[in-house]
Amino acid sequence: MPESNFDAAYWAARYATGQDQWDAGRITEPLRAYFAQLGPPDARRILIPGAGRAYEAEYLHQAGWPQVFVADFAAEPLQALQRRVPGFPAAHLLQADFFALTGEFDLIVEQTFFCALDPALRPAYARKCAELLRPGGKLVGLLFDGPVGPGDGPPFGGTRAEYRQLLTPYFDFLHFEPAHNSIKPRQGRELFVSLRRK
Repeated sequence: MPESNFDAAYWAARYATGQDQWDAGRITEPLRAYFAQLGPPDARRILIPGAGRAYEAEYLHQAGWPQVFVADFAAEPLQALQRRVPGFPAAHLLQADFFALTGEFDLIVEQTFFCALDPALRPAYARKCAELLRPGGKLVGLLFDGPVGPGDGPPFGGTRAEYRQLLTPYFDFLHFEPAHNSIKPRQGRELFVSLRRK
């Protein structure tokens, strides 16, 4: 797998210096709306990789979902979730490299993780998501639609054609359309995707 300069120390430094512009401070509306239609809480295993301060995990936990797991390179955002939600299971807070994770999940939630990865790691991301999902499991979330950032560091954008090429070998596309309810700074710049593992 290609090496990346965006390692645990890089992300810890960004949190420590307040360079966390991706942090919306709350769950974003596209994912809140998606979670609301999942039905009553059940035993589905949900993974949020590169979760940051994990407002999505907080929302799901408070809604009664018992099997929500968050993973992040950096300790600070996981500690922030623990402080906000003391009842969140400590064993479900995974300070780890996404590519080293094991287990099987029913749903992977994508929220500003893909765009934070070195683009050279994108093929490995697609493979790893498929590896972590049970057959028929879903990868759901938001991807930037077009370029973002200065280009030499996260966040990195992408194109619909690129995403299709990366993900089609592993997933069937259920939904792949512009998000109509993005938060203001991202309006017109996000795709909402729902993909089912082949």
